[in-house]
Amino acid sequence: MKTTTLAPLVRAALIAACLAPSVSLADSPFTGFPDAADPVAVGTRVAKRFAESTRIDLTKSGPTRRIIYPEVITWYGALTFAKTAGLKDVTGLLVERFEPLHGGMARLMPRPDHVDNNMFGSLPLEIYMQNGDKRCLELGKRNADLQWDPPADTLGRMDDKTKALLERGLSWQTRFWIDDMYMITIVQTQMFRASKDTKYLDRAAKSMVAYLDELQKPNGLFHHSKDAPFFWGRGNGWVAAGMAELLRSLPKDHPDRPRILAGCHKMMDSLLTYQGADGMWRQLVDDPDSWPESSCSGMFTFAMITGCKEGWLDAAKFGPAARKGWIALAGYVRPNGVVRDVCVGTNTANNRDHYLERPRADGDLHGQGPVLWCATALLREPAAK
Repeated sequence: MKTTTLAPLVRAALIAACLAPSVSLADSPFTGFPDAADPVAVGTRVAKRFAESTRIDLTKSGPTRRIIYPEVITWYGALTFAKTAGLKDVTGLLVERFEPLHGGMARLMPRPDHVDNNMFGSLPLEIYMQNGDKRCLELGKRNADLQWDPPADTLGRMDDKTKALLERGLSWQTRFWIDDMYMITIVQTQMFRASKDTKYLDRAAKSMVAYLDELQKPNGLFHHSKDAPFFWGRGNGWVAAGMAELLRSLPKDHPDRPRILAGCHKMMDSLLTYQGADGMWRQLVDDPDSWPESSCSGMFTFAMITGCKEGWLDAAKFGPAARKGWIALAGYVRPNGVVRDVCVGTNTANNRDHYLERPRADGDLHGQGPVLWCATALLREPAAK
C-alpha cells in the first residue's frame, strides 16, 4: 500500500499545535466565540449606548426622580467593561456623566436610607478606583458606612427586630429579601476594594452567610420572598451575582468563605439543571414553559464565568454552560446595543401568573447591566493559581 506524505502546510500546523502552550480549563470555554458573540464587540455596543445617552433628569428643573439601582448597575458595568477593554473614550464619557452629581445635580443621588439606595455607593467607588477622585471615595464611604451605622434620626424609629439585627452585627437595612444579597454585598465589597479595610469585607461576608442560612431552599435556589414561593429568575440572579462579586475579593482563608462557597456550589449545581436547550434561563427558573428572560440569564452567566475564571467552579463542568449562556445572551443584544426581553421591575406576589405575565421590555437597565458584567468577566485574566 502506498504511503501518503502529509502536505507541508498540514505538517507545519500539526507541529505548531504540539508546540503551542496549553490552554487552561478556565480559559478554553471562553475563547473562539462566533463573531456575533465577540465580548468586545457586544460589550462596546451596550457600553456606548449607555455612555452616550442623556439622562433626561439633568435637563429638568424642580423636583425630579433620583438615580435608582438599575442605572447604577449599568453604569458600574459600563465602567468595568470600558476599563477592561481599554476604551478610554467610553470611560471619559462615563466619568463626565457623573461630574454634575458633585455639584448642582447632587439632588439626583438617592438618599442613603434604604438598601436599594445605599448600593449607589458602589458606583463612585469604581470611579475612585479608576481615577483616584477623592470626592468619589467619600461618597462611596458614606453610603457603605450608613448601611451599618444608621443616621441619628432613624434610631428612634427602629423596632426591636431591627435593633436585634444590629446586635448580631448585621446591617440595620437587613430585610431578608433575596435582592439584598447583591445590594448589600456590592457596596461593602467595593468599599473594601477601594480602601483595603477588611471590616467592609467582613460585613458583606457576615450578611451573605445570614441570608444563605435564612433563605436558601433545599434545591439550592431562593423564593422571591416568604410569601411568594416562586423561583423568580432575576431575584435568583441577584443572589448569584452577589456571591460572585464577594467571592472574587474574599480571601481563601476567610472564615466565612467555606459557608459561602457551599451555598454558591449548591445554587450553581441547581442552575445547571434548569438551563434551557437554547442556553437561556427562564422567568421562573424551574418552569421550562415560562419565557426566556435576559436579565437573569446574564446574571447566572456572569456568576459562572467568574467562578470558572477564579477557580471556585469546575471549568470542565460549568464552562460549557457559561459559554452557551453567553452566546445565547449575545443574541438578545440588538445592533444598537438594546437588550431585549427583560422582565420589568417586579414586586412579590403569591400568584404564579403574576410572574408569567410580567411585561417584557427592551432596553430596560435591569438587563443592560448584566450583559456588561458578562463581557467584563470574559475579558478578565484568570485568577493566579
